[in-house]
Parts: sequence; structure tokens; C-alpha cells
Amino acid sequence: MAKSSSCPKSLLLLHLKVLQLLYHPKYLTRQFTGGYDVAVSALRQPDPPPALHDRAMDNLRYIRETMERASAFTAVPGWGQVAIGLTALGASYVAAHQVTPRAWLGVWVAAAIISLLIAGWLMDRKARKLGVPLLSGPGRKVIFSLSPPMVVGGLLTAVMFRAGLLKEIPGMWLLLYGTGVITGGMFSVSIVPVMGISFMIIGAVGLFLPQISGNWLMAFGFGGLHILFGTIIARKYGG
Repeated sequence: MAKSSSCPKSLLLLHLKVLQLLYHPKYLTRQFTGGYDVAVSALRQPDPPPALHDRAMDNLRYIRETMERASAFTAVPGWGQVAIGLTALGASYVAAHQVTPRAWLGVWVAAAIISLLIAGWLMDRKARKLGVPLLSGPGRKVIFSLSPPMVVGGLLTAVMFRAGLLKEIPGMWLLLYGTGVITGGMFSVSIVPVMGISFMIIGAVGLFLPQISGNWLMAFGFGGLHILFGTIIARKYGG
């Protein structure tokens, strides 16, 4: 009986010691500090979401840029191509009556400058009429794709003229122009690359058959092809 009565007392003393340890000040301090941190972090406000107007404008800008990249450049001036062709026919007639190579080259350089001005003016006019940006999206790609072959053609013209390779210049012009039309036409209507291939074929004929007159070659190429394809573009794609 003495042993059984002492056992509950020893258990009671053990419980009291455990309670003293649990209620020690350092435990209370740690629990209070941790609870305070959790409460403060819970009271923190999240960052405000972006304004609905700004998000809508970003979405509209993305949609517009995507449509510009995917759309074809339809502002190729068909009647402008016809005007360039008529200019080339006149230049071939005038160049055929020149007595010096320098005068012959000068006629064609002047015709090229006039053709560029006609193309630029009518392209800008048609782009404004259709509401198509000329220097952004597909229009910029067309211009940038056509420009490198034109620059290369100018440099090769100076080199070939100094070397006396006058008969090879028309074929080189037609080949490089056709190359630029093909690369630029990949961002335009489907008939434009076909026109570029036609120019390249005539240019290749001029290089491998130098006995053909360069004036006749360019009259048929820069004159006839521009008139033919320009008329098709004007009727099918509106001027």
C-alpha cells in the first residue's frame, strides 16, 4: 500500500516539473514573437494589379504588329510600273542614238533615277489610299529586300564600265533587279516574284548571248515586263 500511494505522488511531481518548464519565460517570449511575425505578414497588402487600360493597349499593340507581319504588302503601284516601262522604252530609244559609252550610260542612269522617283511617289500615294503603312511591316521588308541588289548593281556598274565590259552591263542590271524583285516580292502579292523571275531569265539570256543588243534587251525587260505586269497588278489589285 505504501508503494502504491507513493507512485501517484511521484507522477504528480513529474507533471509539476514539466509545467514549470513549459511556462518558463523564454518559451513564452519565443511563442509570442513568432505569432506576432505571422500576424504582421498576414496584414501586408499585395501589390496593386496593372491598370486595365494599359493591359488593353498592350494587347491591341501586339495584335496590330502581328497582323502587319503576317499581311502582304499590296501597295505596289501597277500604273507606276507601266509608267516605269514607258520610261525605259524612251530611254532605250535615246540610248541607241548615243555615240559614246559614257553618254549611253548617262541616259540609263537618268532613266533609273526617274523610275525610282516615279515608283516612290506612286507607292506612297497608293499606300495612303489603302491605309497601309509604307515604312513599317511588309512595306519596310519590301524596300529593304530590294535595296541591296540595287546598291550592288551600282557598284558593279562602275567596275564593269571601267573595265570596258559594256555588253555585260544590261544583263547584270536585269539579273540583280530580278533578284531584288523576287526577295521583296516574298512580302507582297504573289505576282511580284513571278515578275522578278522573268527579269532574271532575260538577264541570263543577255549575259550568255552578248550578241543581242543591250538596248533591245532592256527595252524588252525594263520596258515590256514592267508594262505587262504593271497592267496585271493595276487591274487585279487596284491601281
